[in-house]
Amino acid sequence: MWSRRSCRYRPDAIGLEELRARRREQESALRKARRQQQLVSKRLLREDSIVNGDGQAGVEIATDPLSEQEVLQLLRDVQRGTEERKKSLYRLRQGLQHKETQQRFVRLEGSMRILIGLFTSSLADVQMEAARCLHELSHSSDPAVSEACLPATSYLLTYLSGQSVELTELCLYTLGNLAVESNTVRKQLLPQGIIPALVSSIQSPHLAVLEGLGYVLSQLLQAKEAPTKIIPLILDSVLPQHMLRLVSSNLELGMGAAVEFGWCLHYIVCSHVNNALLVSQGIVSTLVLLLLELASGMSKAATEGLELLICPVLRCLSNLLAEDETEGCKVQIQDERLLVALFLFMQHFLQQHPFLVQECLWLLNNLTADEPIFCSAVLTLGLLPALLQLLACSQMMTLLVLTVLCNIAEKGPAYCHQLHQQAVLPALLSILTLSDVQVIGQSLELLHLLFLHLPEAADDFVSQAGLQALEQHKDNPQLEERVRALKETSLQPAATSQIFPHTASAAVLPST
Repeated sequence: MWSRRSCRYRPDAIGLEELRARRREQESALRKARRQQQLVSKRLLREDSIVNGDGQAGVEIATDPLSEQEVLQLLRDVQRGTEERKKSLYRLRQGLQHKETQQRFVRLEGSMRILIGLFTSSLADVQMEAARCLHELSHSSDPAVSEACLPATSYLLTYLSGQSVELTELCLYTLGNLAVESNTVRKQLLPQGIIPALVSSIQSPHLAVLEGLGYVLSQLLQAKEAPTKIIPLILDSVLPQHMLRLVSSNLELGMGAAVEFGWCLHYIVCSHVNNALLVSQGIVSTLVLLLLELASGMSKAATEGLELLICPVLRCLSNLLAEDETEGCKVQIQDERLLVALFLFMQHFLQQHPFLVQECLWLLNNLTADEPIFCSAVLTLGLLPALLQLLACSQMMTLLVLTVLCNIAEKGPAYCHQLHQQAVLPALLSILTLSDVQVIGQSLELLHLLFLHLPEAADDFVSQAGLQALEQHKDNPQLEERVRALKETSLQPAATSQIFPHTASAAVLPST
Protein backbone atom coordinates (compact mmCIF):
# COMPACT_ATOMS: atom_id res chain seq x y z
CA MET A 1 0.00 0.00 0.00
CA TRP A 2 1.06 3.55 -0.63
CA SER A 3 -0.82 5.25 2.16
CA ARG A 4 0.92 5.11 5.49
CA ARG A 5 -2.33 5.01 7.35
CA SER A 6 -6.05 4.64 7.03
CA CYS A 7 -8.39 6.81 9.10
CA ARG A 8 -12.12 6.63 9.70
CA TYR A 9 -14.18 9.56 10.81
CA ARG A 10 -17.65 8.99 12.25
CA PRO A 11 -18.46 5.54 10.83
CA ASP A 12 -22.16 6.27 11.16
CA ALA A 13 -21.87 9.24 8.80
CA ILE A 14 -19.53 7.84 6.15
CA GLY A 15 -19.96 4.43 4.55
CA LEU A 16 -17.15 1.89 4.34
CA GLU A 17 -17.08 1.96 0.53
CA GLU A 18 -16.79 5.74 0.53
CA LEU A 19 -13.88 5.53 2.94
CA ARG A 20 -12.17 2.98 0.72
CA ALA A 21 -12.75 5.18 -2.33
CA ARG A 22 -11.26 8.17 -0.51
CA ARG A 23 -8.20 6.15 0.37
CA ARG A 24 -7.77 4.93 -3.22
CA GLU A 25 -7.95 8.53 -4.43
CA GLN A 26 -5.31 9.57 -1.94
CA GLU A 27 -3.03 6.72 -2.95
CA SER A 28 -3.49 7.59 -6.62
CA ALA A 29 -2.57 11.21 -5.97
CA LEU A 30 0.53 10.16 -4.05
CA ARG A 31 1.62 7.85 -6.85
CA LYS A 32 1.17 10.59 -9.44
CA ALA A 33 3.13 13.10 -7.38
CA ARG A 34 5.86 10.59 -6.62
CA ARG A 35 6.29 9.10 -10.09
CA GLN A 36 9.41 10.02 -12.03
CA GLN A 37 10.30 9.20 -15.60
CA GLN A 38 11.82 5.76 -16.08
CA LEU A 39 15.44 5.49 -17.01
CA VAL A 40 14.70 3.67 -20.25
CA SER A 41 16.77 5.63 -22.72
CA LYS A 42 19.25 5.07 -25.48
CA ARG A 43 22.87 6.03 -25.16
CA LEU A 44 25.29 6.95 -27.87
CA LEU A 45 29.04 6.45 -27.66
CA ARG A 46 30.85 8.82 -29.99
CA GLU A 47 34.45 9.86 -29.98
CA ASP A 48 35.22 13.43 -29.00
CA SER A 49 37.82 13.43 -31.73
CA ILE A 50 38.60 11.23 -34.72
CA VAL A 51 41.54 10.56 -36.94
CA ASN A 52 41.10 12.11 -40.35
CA GLY A 53 41.95 10.34 -43.56
CA ASP A 54 45.35 12.00 -43.55
CA GLY A 55 46.12 10.56 -40.10
CA GLN A 56 45.68 13.86 -38.28
CA ALA A 57 43.44 14.29 -35.24
CA GLY A 58 40.37 16.39 -35.81
CA VAL A 59 36.97 17.18 -34.34
CA GLU A 60 34.18 14.92 -35.49
CA ILE A 61 31.51 16.94 -37.26
CA ALA A 62 28.34 15.28 -38.50
CA THR A 63 27.77 15.73 -42.22
CA ASP A 64 24.49 16.09 -44.10
CA PRO A 65 22.27 13.04 -44.65
CA LEU A 66 23.37 10.76 -47.47
CA SER A 67 21.24 10.18 -50.54
CA GLU A 68 20.37 6.65 -51.61
CA GLN A 69 22.93 6.82 -54.40
CA GLU A 70 25.62 7.95 -51.96
CA VAL A 71 24.81 5.05 -49.64
CA LEU A 72 24.98 2.61 -52.55
CA GLN A 73 28.35 3.97 -53.60
CA LEU A 74 29.76 3.69 -50.10
CA LEU A 75 28.54 0.09 -49.88
CA ARG A 76 30.38 -0.66 -53.11
CA ASP A 77 33.52 1.06 -51.83
CA VAL A 78 33.63 -0.86 -48.55
CA GLN A 79 33.58 -4.19 -50.45
CA ARG A 80 36.52 -3.43 -52.72
CA GLY A 81 39.19 -4.27 -50.19
CA THR A 82 41.14 -1.16 -50.97
CA GLU A 83 42.84 1.22 -48.60
CA GLU A 84 39.76 3.41 -48.88
CA ARG A 85 37.58 0.88 -47.04
CA LYS A 86 38.01 2.38 -43.59
CA LYS A 87 37.53 5.90 -44.91
CA SER A 88 34.31 4.83 -46.67
CA LEU A 89 33.06 3.16 -43.49
CA TYR A 90 33.79 6.31 -41.54
CA ARG A 91 31.86 8.35 -44.11
CA LEU A 92 28.96 5.90 -43.83
CA ARG A 93 29.03 6.15 -40.05
CA GLN A 94 28.78 9.93 -40.25
CA GLY A 95 25.80 9.62 -42.54
CA LEU A 96 24.09 7.14 -40.22
CA GLN A 97 23.92 9.83 -37.57
CA HIS A 98 20.86 11.05 -39.51
CA LYS A 99 17.45 9.39 -39.40
CA GLU A 100 16.97 9.73 -43.14
CA THR A 101 20.22 7.93 -43.92
CA GLN A 102 19.43 5.15 -41.43
CA GLN A 103 16.10 4.48 -43.10
CA ARG A 104 17.59 4.53 -46.59
CA PHE A 105 20.38 2.20 -45.50
CA VAL A 106 18.16 -0.53 -44.01
CA ARG A 107 15.81 -0.44 -47.00
CA LEU A 108 18.62 -1.30 -49.40
CA GLU A 109 18.82 -5.01 -50.09
CA GLY A 110 21.93 -6.63 -48.70
CA SER A 111 23.08 -3.55 -46.77
CA MET A 112 22.96 -5.20 -43.33
CA ARG A 113 24.58 -8.37 -44.69
CA ILE A 114 27.51 -6.28 -45.95
CA LEU A 115 27.82 -4.35 -42.68
CA ILE A 116 27.68 -7.51 -40.56
CA GLY A 117 30.31 -9.07 -42.81
CA LEU A 118 32.60 -6.15 -42.08
CA PHE A 119 31.73 -6.37 -38.37
CA THR A 120 33.00 -9.95 -38.34
CA SER A 121 36.16 -9.00 -40.23
CA SER A 122 39.54 -10.17 -38.93
CA LEU A 123 40.85 -6.63 -39.48
CA ALA A 124 40.47 -4.87 -36.13
CA ASP A 125 40.15 -1.34 -37.49
CA VAL A 126 37.52 -2.36 -40.06
CA GLN A 127 35.62 -4.35 -37.44
CA MET A 128 35.62 -1.42 -35.04
CA GLU A 129 34.37 1.05 -37.62
CA ALA A 130 31.60 -1.36 -38.66
CA ALA A 131 30.68 -1.75 -34.97
CA ARG A 132 30.33 2.01 -34.73
CA CYS A 133 27.98 1.97 -37.72
CA LEU A 134 25.84 -0.68 -36.00
CA HIS A 135 25.87 1.43 -32.86
CA GLU A 136 24.56 4.44 -34.78
CA LEU A 137 21.76 2.30 -36.18
CA SER A 138 20.90 0.97 -32.71
CA HIS A 139 20.32 4.53 -31.54
CA SER A 140 17.50 5.04 -34.02
CA SER A 141 13.99 5.67 -32.70
CA ASP A 142 12.53 3.87 -35.73
CA PRO A 143 11.57 0.27 -34.76
CA ALA A 144 12.14 -0.83 -38.35
CA VAL A 145 15.78 0.24 -38.11
CA SER A 146 16.26 -1.61 -34.81
CA GLU A 147 14.70 -4.79 -36.15
CA ALA A 148 16.90 -4.59 -39.24
CA CYS A 149 19.79 -5.09 -36.80
CA LEU A 150 18.42 -8.45 -35.61
CA PRO A 151 20.93 -10.50 -37.65
CA ALA A 152 23.76 -8.77 -35.74
CA THR A 153 22.69 -9.71 -32.20
CA SER A 154 24.38 -13.12 -32.08
CA TYR A 155 27.68 -11.55 -33.18
CA LEU A 156 27.29 -8.73 -30.65
CA LEU A 157 26.92 -11.34 -27.91
CA THR A 158 29.92 -13.31 -29.20
CA TYR A 159 32.21 -10.31 -29.07
CA LEU A 160 31.37 -9.63 -25.42
CA SER A 161 34.02 -12.23 -24.64
CA GLY A 162 36.61 -10.66 -26.93
CA GLN A 163 39.92 -9.09 -25.98
CA SER A 164 39.15 -5.51 -27.02
CA VAL A 165 37.67 -3.46 -24.17
CA GLU A 166 36.57 -0.76 -26.59
CA LEU A 167 34.73 -3.23 -28.82
CA THR A 168 33.13 -4.99 -25.86
CA GLU A 169 31.89 -1.68 -24.47
CA LEU A 170 30.47 -0.69 -27.86
CA CYS A 171 28.71 -4.05 -28.24
CA LEU A 172 27.14 -3.71 -24.80
CA TYR A 173 25.68 -0.27 -25.47
CA THR A 174 24.48 -1.40 -28.89
CA LEU A 175 22.71 -4.36 -27.30
CA GLY A 176 21.20 -2.11 -24.65
CA ASN A 177 19.86 0.28 -27.27
CA LEU A 178 18.35 -2.53 -29.33
CA ALA A 179 16.75 -4.16 -26.29
CA VAL A 180 15.00 -0.91 -25.38
CA GLU A 181 13.42 -0.39 -28.76
CA SER A 182 12.04 -3.77 -29.68
CA ASN A 183 10.30 -6.61 -27.93
CA THR A 184 11.26 -8.70 -30.96
CA VAL A 185 14.92 -8.06 -30.21
CA ARG A 186 14.49 -9.08 -26.56
CA LYS A 187 12.70 -12.26 -27.58
CA GLN A 188 15.69 -13.13 -29.73
CA LEU A 189 18.35 -12.18 -27.21
CA LEU A 190 17.09 -14.46 -24.44
CA PRO A 191 17.36 -17.77 -26.34
CA GLN A 192 20.65 -16.56 -27.84
CA GLY A 193 22.04 -16.52 -24.31
CA ILE A 194 22.29 -12.87 -23.29
CA ILE A 195 22.05 -13.73 -19.57
CA PRO A 196 24.98 -16.22 -19.62
CA ALA A 197 26.97 -13.73 -21.73
CA LEU A 198 26.39 -11.03 -19.12
CA VAL A 199 27.32 -13.44 -16.32
CA SER A 200 30.67 -13.96 -18.04
CA SER A 201 31.21 -10.25 -18.71
CA ILE A 202 30.38 -9.09 -15.19
CA GLN A 203 33.63 -10.58 -13.98
CA SER A 204 35.60 -8.19 -16.21
CA PRO A 205 38.20 -6.04 -14.44
CA HIS A 206 37.43 -3.09 -16.76
CA LEU A 207 35.09 -0.45 -15.35
CA ALA A 208 33.95 0.67 -18.81
CA VAL A 209 32.74 -2.86 -19.54
CA LEU A 210 30.98 -3.11 -16.17
CA GLU A 211 29.17 0.18 -16.68
CA GLY A 212 28.04 -0.89 -20.14
CA LEU A 213 26.86 -4.22 -18.74
CA GLY A 214 24.88 -2.40 -16.05
CA TYR A 215 23.25 -0.35 -18.78
CA VAL A 216 22.16 -3.46 -20.69
CA LEU A 217 20.75 -5.04 -17.53
CA SER A 218 18.87 -1.90 -16.50
CA GLN A 219 17.21 -1.74 -19.91
CA LEU A 220 16.22 -5.40 -19.86
CA LEU A 221 14.86 -5.12 -16.31
CA GLN A 222 12.48 -2.34 -17.29
CA ALA A 223 10.81 -4.34 -20.05
CA LYS A 224 7.13 -5.18 -19.52
CA GLU A 225 7.88 -8.87 -19.61
CA ALA A 226 10.82 -8.60 -17.18
CA PRO A 227 9.03 -10.00 -14.07
CA THR A 228 7.99 -13.18 -15.89
CA LYS A 229 10.70 -13.81 -18.47
CA ILE A 230 13.89 -11.93 -17.53
CA ILE A 231 14.16 -11.45 -13.77
CA PRO A 232 13.72 -15.17 -12.92
CA LEU A 233 16.67 -15.94 -15.21
CA ILE A 234 18.76 -13.25 -13.56
CA LEU A 235 17.89 -14.44 -10.05
CA ASP A 236 18.86 -17.98 -11.00
CA SER A 237 22.32 -16.73 -12.00
CA VAL A 238 25.19 -15.22 -10.03
CA LEU A 239 24.38 -11.74 -11.35
CA PRO A 240 22.66 -10.50 -8.16
CA GLN A 241 25.68 -11.33 -5.99
CA HIS A 242 27.96 -9.50 -8.40
CA MET A 243 25.58 -6.53 -8.53
CA LEU A 244 25.64 -6.28 -4.75
CA ARG A 245 29.43 -6.39 -4.82
CA LEU A 246 29.78 -3.78 -7.56
CA VAL A 247 27.21 -1.32 -6.24
CA SER A 248 29.45 -0.61 -3.26
CA SER A 249 32.98 -1.09 -4.56
CA ASN A 250 35.47 1.12 -6.41
CA LEU A 251 33.19 4.13 -6.05
CA GLU A 252 35.98 6.64 -6.67
CA LEU A 253 36.77 5.04 -10.02
CA GLY A 254 33.55 3.28 -10.92
CA MET A 255 30.64 5.45 -9.79
CA GLY A 256 28.95 4.98 -13.17
CA ALA A 257 28.86 1.20 -12.79
CA ALA A 258 27.62 1.49 -9.19
CA VAL A 259 24.76 3.75 -10.30
CA GLU A 260 23.71 1.32 -13.05
CA PHE A 261 23.70 -1.67 -10.72
CA GLY A 262 21.89 0.32 -8.03
CA TRP A 263 19.01 0.88 -10.45
CA CYS A 264 19.16 -2.76 -11.53
CA LEU A 265 18.66 -3.86 -7.93
CA HIS A 266 15.80 -1.39 -7.59
CA TYR A 267 13.97 -2.81 -10.60
CA ILE A 268 14.41 -6.35 -9.31
CA VAL A 269 13.12 -5.42 -5.86
CA CYS A 270 10.09 -3.68 -7.36
CA SER A 271 9.24 -6.79 -9.36
CA HIS A 272 8.57 -8.76 -6.13
CA VAL A 273 9.68 -11.90 -7.96
CA ASN A 274 11.85 -13.23 -5.13
CA ASN A 275 12.99 -10.53 -2.75
CA ALA A 276 13.53 -13.15 -0.06
CA LEU A 277 16.46 -14.41 -2.13
CA LEU A 278 18.01 -10.95 -2.29
CA VAL A 279 17.58 -10.54 1.46
CA SER A 280 19.27 -13.90 2.05
CA GLN A 281 22.17 -12.70 -0.11
CA GLY A 282 22.65 -9.65 2.11
CA ILE A 283 21.07 -6.83 0.11
CA VAL A 284 19.82 -5.00 3.23
CA SER A 285 23.09 -4.96 5.14
CA THR A 286 25.06 -4.15 1.97
CA LEU A 287 22.93 -1.13 1.10
CA VAL A 288 22.72 0.15 4.67
CA LEU A 289 26.50 0.03 5.00
CA LEU A 290 26.85 1.76 1.63
CA LEU A 291 24.64 4.65 2.76
CA LEU A 292 26.61 4.95 6.00
CA GLU A 293 29.86 5.05 4.04
CA LEU A 294 28.56 7.66 1.62
CA ALA A 295 27.27 9.84 4.46
CA SER A 296 30.53 9.64 6.39
CA GLY A 297 32.57 10.70 3.38
CA MET A 298 30.42 13.56 2.16
CA SER A 299 32.52 16.26 3.80
CA LYS A 300 35.78 14.79 2.53
CA ALA A 301 35.19 14.52 -1.19
CA ALA A 302 33.22 16.03 -4.04
CA THR A 303 29.62 14.84 -4.06
CA GLU A 304 28.69 15.69 -7.64
CA GLY A 305 26.67 12.83 -9.08
CA LEU A 306 26.39 11.08 -5.73
CA GLU A 307 22.64 11.61 -5.69
CA LEU A 308 22.36 9.32 -8.71
CA LEU A 309 23.62 6.41 -6.62
CA ILE A 310 21.89 7.30 -3.36
CA CYS A 311 18.47 7.48 -5.03
CA PRO A 312 18.10 3.84 -6.15
CA VAL A 313 19.69 2.60 -2.92
CA LEU A 314 17.09 4.48 -0.86
CA ARG A 315 14.31 3.12 -3.04
CA CYS A 316 15.52 -0.46 -2.65
CA LEU A 317 15.50 -0.23 1.13
CA SER A 318 12.14 1.56 1.21
CA ASN A 319 10.47 -1.11 -0.89
CA LEU A 320 12.08 -3.96 1.03
CA LEU A 321 10.83 -2.50 4.30
CA ALA A 322 7.33 -2.36 2.85
CA GLU A 323 7.33 -6.03 1.86
CA ASP A 324 4.31 -7.96 3.07
CA GLU A 325 5.28 -10.41 5.80
CA THR A 326 3.07 -13.03 4.13
CA GLU A 327 5.50 -13.04 1.20
CA GLY A 328 8.18 -14.44 3.49
CA CYS A 329 10.33 -11.35 3.33
CA LYS A 330 9.82 -9.30 6.47
CA VAL A 331 12.75 -6.87 6.66
CA GLN A 332 13.84 -5.05 9.80
CA ILE A 333 16.58 -2.46 10.19
CA GLN A 334 17.64 -1.33 13.64
CA ASP A 335 20.84 0.61 12.99
CA GLU A 336 20.23 4.16 14.24
CA ARG A 337 23.22 5.38 12.24
CA LEU A 338 21.08 5.07 9.14
CA LEU A 339 18.77 7.73 10.55
CA VAL A 340 21.68 10.14 10.97
CA ALA A 341 22.82 9.40 7.43
CA LEU A 342 19.37 10.25 6.06
CA PHE A 343 19.37 13.61 7.80
CA LEU A 344 22.87 14.35 6.51
CA PHE A 345 21.68 13.62 2.97
CA MET A 346 18.61 15.81 3.39
CA GLN A 347 20.64 18.71 4.70
CA HIS A 348 23.26 18.41 1.97
CA PHE A 349 21.00 17.93 -1.04
CA LEU A 350 18.00 20.09 -0.08
CA GLN A 351 18.91 23.05 -2.29
CA GLN A 352 20.32 21.41 -5.41
CA HIS A 353 18.56 18.04 -5.45
CA PRO A 354 15.32 18.26 -3.48
CA PHE A 355 14.03 15.06 -5.09
CA LEU A 356 16.56 13.17 -2.99
CA VAL A 357 15.09 14.67 0.18
CA GLN A 358 11.77 13.09 -0.80
CA GLU A 359 13.50 9.75 -1.24
CA CYS A 360 15.02 10.08 2.24
CA LEU A 361 11.63 10.94 3.70
CA TRP A 362 10.02 7.91 2.08
CA LEU A 363 12.60 5.68 3.73
CA LEU A 364 12.26 7.53 7.03
CA ASN A 365 8.52 7.04 6.70
CA ASN A 366 8.89 3.27 6.42
CA LEU A 367 11.55 3.10 9.13
CA THR A 368 9.30 4.86 11.64
CA ALA A 369 6.13 3.01 10.62
CA ASP A 370 6.65 -0.02 12.85
CA GLU A 371 9.94 0.48 14.68
CA PRO A 372 9.80 2.53 17.92
CA ILE A 373 13.60 2.59 17.92
CA PHE A 374 13.65 5.05 15.01
CA CYS A 375 10.79 7.11 16.41
CA SER A 376 12.75 7.45 19.65
CA ALA A 377 15.95 8.26 17.79
CA VAL A 378 14.36 11.18 15.91
CA LEU A 379 13.55 12.70 19.29
CA THR A 380 16.57 11.73 21.39
CA LEU A 381 19.17 12.56 18.72
CA GLY A 382 17.76 16.07 18.34
CA LEU A 383 16.64 15.55 14.74
CA LEU A 384 13.09 16.85 15.10
CA PRO A 385 13.97 20.57 14.47
CA ALA A 386 15.58 19.62 11.14
CA LEU A 387 12.47 17.63 10.26
CA LEU A 388 10.15 20.52 11.13
CA GLN A 389 12.16 22.86 8.90
CA LEU A 390 11.16 20.76 5.89
CA LEU A 391 7.52 21.69 6.51
CA ALA A 392 8.27 24.96 4.74
CA CYS A 393 9.38 23.20 1.55
CA SER A 394 7.35 21.54 -1.19
CA GLN A 395 3.88 20.07 -0.86
CA MET A 396 5.19 16.52 -1.10
CA MET A 397 7.92 17.10 1.50
CA THR A 398 5.37 18.66 3.86
CA LEU A 399 3.04 15.70 3.41
CA LEU A 400 5.82 13.20 4.05
CA VAL A 401 7.10 15.03 7.14
CA LEU A 402 3.59 15.09 8.57
CA THR A 403 3.29 11.35 7.90
CA VAL A 404 6.54 10.67 9.76
CA LEU A 405 5.32 12.80 12.66
CA CYS A 406 2.11 10.75 12.72
CA ASN A 407 4.21 7.59 12.90
CA ILE A 408 5.95 9.00 15.96
CA ALA A 409 2.78 10.32 17.61
CA GLU A 410 0.91 7.03 17.29
CA LYS A 411 3.51 5.35 19.51
CA GLY A 412 1.84 6.84 22.57
CA PRO A 413 1.78 9.54 25.25
CA ALA A 414 5.55 9.74 25.88
CA TYR A 415 6.22 10.41 22.20
CA CYS A 416 3.41 12.93 21.92
CA HIS A 417 4.72 14.69 25.02
CA GLN A 418 8.13 15.18 23.39
CA LEU A 419 6.57 16.32 20.13
CA HIS A 420 4.51 18.84 22.07
CA GLN A 421 7.55 20.04 23.99
CA GLN A 422 9.49 20.58 20.77
CA ALA A 423 6.96 22.98 19.24
CA VAL A 424 5.06 20.72 16.88
CA LEU A 425 1.79 22.48 17.70
CA PRO A 426 2.88 25.95 16.44
CA ALA A 427 4.11 24.32 13.23
CA LEU A 428 0.71 22.69 12.74
CA LEU A 429 -1.09 25.96 13.36
CA SER A 430 0.98 27.53 10.59
CA ILE A 431 0.15 24.69 8.22
CA LEU A 432 -3.57 25.15 8.88
CA THR A 433 -3.32 28.51 7.10
CA LEU A 434 -2.57 26.66 3.85
CA SER A 435 -5.16 25.46 1.36
CA ASP A 436 -3.75 22.11 0.21
CA VAL A 437 -6.34 19.47 1.08
CA GLN A 438 -3.88 16.57 1.44
CA VAL A 439 -1.57 18.54 3.70
CA ILE A 440 -4.43 19.82 5.84
CA GLY A 441 -5.87 16.32 6.08
CA GLN A 442 -2.60 14.89 7.35
CA SER A 443 -2.26 17.81 9.79
CA LEU A 444 -5.68 17.00 11.17
CA GLU A 445 -4.65 13.41 11.69
CA LEU A 446 -1.54 14.46 13.60
CA LEU A 447 -3.65 16.75 15.77
CA HIS A 448 -6.03 13.88 16.46
CA LEU A 449 -3.13 11.67 17.62
CA LEU A 450 -1.79 14.42 19.87
CA PHE A 451 -5.22 15.01 21.41
CA LEU A 452 -5.75 11.27 21.84
CA HIS A 453 -2.53 10.66 23.75
CA LEU A 454 -2.01 14.09 25.31
CA PRO A 455 -5.22 15.91 26.33
CA GLU A 456 -3.29 19.02 27.38
CA ALA A 457 -2.26 19.46 23.76
CA ALA A 458 -5.93 20.02 22.94
CA ASP A 459 -6.12 22.70 25.63
CA ASP A 460 -3.06 24.44 24.21
CA PHE A 461 -4.50 24.17 20.71
CA VAL A 462 -7.65 25.98 21.81
CA SER A 463 -5.70 28.64 23.72
CA GLN A 464 -3.52 29.34 20.65
CA ALA A 465 -6.53 30.09 18.43
CA GLY A 466 -6.58 26.63 16.93
CA LEU A 467 -10.36 26.58 16.60
CA GLN A 468 -10.24 29.73 14.50
CA ALA A 469 -7.58 28.14 12.30
CA LEU A 470 -9.85 25.14 11.74
CA GLU A 471 -12.77 27.38 10.88
CA GLN A 472 -11.47 28.25 7.39
CA HIS A 473 -11.67 24.58 6.37
CA LYS A 474 -15.14 23.80 7.71
CA ASP A 475 -16.83 24.22 4.31
CA ASN A 476 -14.38 22.05 2.38
CA PRO A 477 -16.31 18.87 1.40
CA GLN A 478 -13.18 16.73 1.80
CA LEU A 479 -12.35 18.08 5.24
CA GLU A 480 -15.58 19.20 6.88
CA GLU A 481 -16.26 15.92 8.71
CA ARG A 482 -12.76 15.77 10.11
CA VAL A 483 -12.74 19.46 11.02
CA ARG A 484 -16.05 19.12 12.86
CA ALA A 485 -14.84 16.01 14.68
CA LEU A 486 -11.58 17.65 15.68
CA LYS A 487 -13.30 20.76 16.95
CA GLU A 488 -15.52 18.60 19.13
CA THR A 489 -12.65 16.50 20.45
CA SER A 490 -10.54 19.56 21.21
CA LEU A 491 -13.31 20.52 23.61
CA GLN A 492 -13.89 16.93 24.79
CA PRO A 493 -10.52 15.11 24.55
CA ALA A 494 -11.82 11.97 26.21
CA ALA A 495 -14.08 11.23 23.21
CA THR A 496 -11.22 11.19 20.73
CA SER A 497 -10.68 7.44 20.68
CA GLN A 498 -14.29 6.84 19.59
CA ILE A 499 -14.09 9.31 16.74
CA PHE A 500 -10.67 8.58 15.27
CA PRO A 501 -9.86 4.85 15.18
CA HIS A 502 -6.48 4.44 13.54
CA THR A 503 -4.47 1.82 11.62
CA ALA A 504 -1.18 1.92 9.78
CA SER A 505 0.35 0.08 6.84
CA ALA A 506 3.71 0.23 5.12
CA ALA A 507 4.32 2.46 2.11
CA VAL A 508 5.42 0.86 -1.12
CA LEU A 509 7.37 2.94 -3.61
CA PRO A 510 6.62 2.65 -7.33
CA SER A 511 9.01 0.99 -9.76
CA THR A 512 9.48 4.22 -11.67
